[in-house]
Amino acid sequence: MAKQLRPLSRRELIARLRALGFAGPFAGGRHEFMVRGEVRLVLPNPHRGEIGVDLLKRLLRQAGIKEEEWQE
Repeated sequence: MAKQLRPLSRRELIARLRALGFAGPFAGGRHEFMVRGEVRLVLPNPHRGEIGVDLLKRLLRQAGIKEEEWQE
C-alpha cells in the first residue's frame, strides 16, 4: 500500500524540493520561489501552521513531481 501524503513544515518542503533538484528559494516580490530547469515554483509564505495535504498536492502538480517520486 502506498504511503499517504502528510502535512509538513515550510522548512521541510524546501529541503525536500532541494533534494529533488530545485534551487533556491529566491526572493520574488511577495513570494519566494524555487527553480528546476524551466519550472518556477512559487512557495507559500511562512506562517505558523504546516502546509496541508491539499496545498502540497497543488505544489507537486505545478512542479511536475509525482506523488511516488515525492515519497521516495
